[in-house]
Amino acid sequence: MTITKKDVANHLWEVGGWTHPQAEQFVDAFFEHMRAAIITESELKLSGFGRFTVRAKSSRPGRNPKTGQPYEIKARRVVTFSASALLRAKSNQIFPYSRRLRHKTPQ
Repeated sequence: MTITKKDVANHLWEVGGWTHPQAEQFVDAFFEHMRAAIITESELKLSGFGRFTVRAKSSRPGRNPKTGQPYEIKARRVVTFSASALLRAKSNQIFPYSRRLRHKTPQ
């Protein structure tokens, strides 16, 4: 399931009693603040949700899948997400048998 910023703003409008412009402005400001925190601090922790961290990946050898030609993949920084223990526990309560259901054969 994909949730867009517009979906979040609509939820604030419906449930929170915000106006559409207020809700959209809040959502935009929230995500901009998250972006800035991740870029400047290299880590953002949302209590009860998880942690976003910036990780440096070194350069490594690669291969063009089309031509088979070797080349160097440049060093870069990537953002990773790690779910909090609370989020993992709640997701396991909701989907306790998800691993078994994926491998279940249809009847």
